[in-house]
Amino acid sequence: MTDRHAELDAALERVIAAAREHLAAVKAANGRADDDEVWRAYVELNNASNSYDELLLDEFGEVTPWDVEAIDPEEADRQLGVGIGGVDGTEAEDPHPQVISVRQRRDYRVPSVAALLRLAEAARRNNPGDGDTSAVETVGEAILELMQAGDGSLGALDIPELESLDGVVIVAEVETPLDPETYDDTDGTGPFTLSDGDRVVDRLDEHAFVDLDDELAEDADASEPEGKTADRT
Repeated sequence: MTDRHAELDAALERVIAAAREHLAAVKAANGRADDDEVWRAYVELNNASNSYDELLLDEFGEVTPWDVEAIDPEEADRQLGVGIGGVDGTEAEDPHPQVISVRQRRDYRVPSVAALLRLAEAARRNNPGDGDTSAVETVGEAILELMQAGDGSLGALDIPELESLDGVVIVAEVETPLDPETYDDTDGTGPFTLSDGDRVVDRLDEHAFVDLDDELAEDADASEPEGKTADRT
């Protein structure tokens, strides 16, 4: 038996051992989702299978039925957020120990209040929820009704009855999670105000309309050599 054959035999034994470890972890988890031990055993089985497959291909030009790629345990932990530790059992570092707060504002113009109220009333009839079938009487009530009938996000307001204007999304690290009950129903600024220890980490400006002619003109100006002007006739 050549050294290469011995290496193949050893690689196969690692696959068998890793498969047994994975099965034992699965049985111990008993259907529990996102179990750390199952994930660690899965990575070991995946990588053992990948190594065996590559050795078999190099030595004999043959392949296994396993279509797998090697997994970097540390990178996988960072992307998938495995439990309280890494695959090697060490505690994973968290670059954002604070709470992440996403705050979004988008403005709308209401072309027809009557049309908006009719749409909200239809949404209420189709989705009675708590059994409320009363008429929708205000714009604010209509907006909330449409959001509740949709997916709960501002995307539910992308409708012909509302003209979408500009908006902004702010991502911040905050020290204290939001508790809506600490603010009065009429307080429109408190829940969105950052405290002294909070920090904005990113911002996205949303523009409802972009004048393509102006953008093309700006690009043309930027590409013109100094001392010359673009011919826009």
